[in-house]
Formats: sequence, C-alpha cells, structure tokens
Amino acid sequence: MQSPFIVRDANAADLRFNRLQFAPASLSPTDLLRDALGLTKKKSDALLGQIGEDLAHPLSALRQVDPTTLDSLGFTPKEISRTLATLQLARRLYSPVPEALPLESPEAAVAYLSPDLMWETQEKFAVLMLDVKNRPIGQRVLTVGTATETLAHPRDIFGCAVRSGATRMIVSHNHPSGSTQPSQEDIALTRQLLEGAQTLGIPLLDHLILGGGHFTSLRQYSELWEDCPQGI
Repeated sequence: MQSPFIVRDANAADLRFNRLQFAPASLSPTDLLRDALGLTKKKSDALLGQIGEDLAHPLSALRQVDPTTLDSLGFTPKEISRTLATLQLARRLYSPVPEALPLESPEAAVAYLSPDLMWETQEKFAVLMLDVKNRPIGQRVLTVGTATETLAHPRDIFGCAVRSGATRMIVSHNHPSGSTQPSQEDIALTRQLLEGAQTLGIPLLDHLILGGGHFTSLRQYSELWEDCPQGI
C-alpha cells in the first residue's frame, strides 16, 4: 500500500497548471506562450528569440508581431490564427474603456468615436447606439470601404439600433483625406436616416464626419434637422 505521504511525480504540464493557479508570475515567457497559444517549446523559444532578442521584456515585442513573421518561424495557419487572436484579445482587455457618460455634445461623441475612425486610412461607417439619457450602450462599424468611399444602407443602420434596444443613435464615418466637408451622398443618406428615424421613433442625434484630427457635425452644418424634426 502506497504511503499517503509519498506524492507521485508530477509531469511538466501538471507543474505549469499548478503554477498558473497559485503563482502565475513565476511562469517564464516561454511557458506562458506554450500554455496560452498551445505552442511547442521549440516554437515559443523561436518566437521570443527572433522578435524579442536583446529586449529587457521580450514579450513586449509581441505587440507588433505579424503573420509573415509567424509563417517564417514555421507556424501552421491554425497557430498563426490563434496567436493573432490571443494578442488582439490582450490589446482589447487592456485598452481604456470610455465611461458610459451622457454624450451631450458633438465633441463628446467625437472623442468616443475617434479611436475607431479619426485616423483610419479606409473609410468606415459606424453606428453609436444610445439609451434615453444619451449614454452609449453599443457601437458597431457597419462597413469598411476603399480609401475613397464606403456604403451603408439605412436598413442595416436601423437594424443595429433595434437589436441593441437603443432609443436614439448617432452615425459617423471618416474621410481618410482629412477633409470633413460633407458630400452630396452624405447629405442624402442623412436625410434618409432622419426620415426613417421619424417613422421608427429612434431619433438620430447627429451624423459626424471625422478625419485628420477634425470633424463636422451635420446637425450643426445643415438644416436637415429642421426639415426632419426628431422630437427631442
């Protein structure tokens, strides 16, 4: 009969599991990569050795790793996908989250939307969903266009608002050129949205155009809101 005081030898996986539970800081960068990404020791060593060489904190080099580098190290497509997804998750976890404060001005809405739109090289169209107190409850980039144009259909825009339970909304897109002068297409889409908002009872508070550190509020720029009152 085995003595209760004799403990079986634990394998390496068991040891890493115990250390993750009770002393995660003790894991080496290689061990963290192996467990988080499912890599072999050889591949995790190669990854840190190539991109983190001579760095005091080798893991910091992972912030800018790209598919080409991973492919050159012999990563499989599945390993490349898992690695990039894990790194993107880490970035989002440690990105500052804007407080859910009421957006009472175009400037406040622009500050909220800028990280996703202001400096993009492709045109993006986003919907910002708000509650009855103008607090953000959700945001979605609906379309990504070329460097010069993008399209968004009113059906899809209102669909986002309805599914999220929003009671009002703001739409926005960026001009990669840096000029925030509204186009005729921007004006026409805004009019469509204002008319649809009247029918659905989901007021459109503004259509913001961002780019190059500047913005234009179509509510301030045009008389569209006087033509299509939103009841707020």
